[in-house]
Amino acid sequence: MVGIIMGSISDLKVMQGAVDILEKFQVKYEIEIVSAHRTPEKMVSYASEAESRGLSAIIAGAGGAAHLPGMVASCTVLPVIGVPVKSSNSIDGWDSVLSILQMPNGVPVATVALNASMNAGLLAIQIMSTADSELRKKLHNYKEELKEKVNQMNVELNSAK
Repeated sequence: MVGIIMGSISDLKVMQGAVDILEKFQVKYEIEIVSAHRTPEKMVSYASEAESRGLSAIIAGAGGAAHLPGMVASCTVLPVIGVPVKSSNSIDGWDSVLSILQMPNGVPVATVALNASMNAGLLAIQIMSTADSELRKKLHNYKEELKEKVNQMNVELNSAK
């Protein structure tokens, strides 16, 4: 199971990509709003209890100062994947990207591109697939679907001539 957390309900539009890809792969998830700044006690308990709740990874989306992914990573041994969110209080998203990306040694956070929660979901699936051959099979099929989409684009492109 994957935990999906975000600092505010306004982040849900971005974080929906992670939800969608996890559902496509039939990976169970939980989703919550956990603010590093407004509910720090909840954030600490969420992260410190995640392993005992059966989570395998946590996807944390945050805009602005984006402390959520790093603070969560400091409270768990589970892999944390940070999604920088370009939010209304963001400096064009750069503050979020850099806040998540620039973690000190010893507290890693995997960081995906700005607003790229689908990639965060895929990364969580890839991490879990190292111990789950069925999930790995689904990933191989997904990669084949991606190739087929590109092949179809070329057919359409060349038929338009």
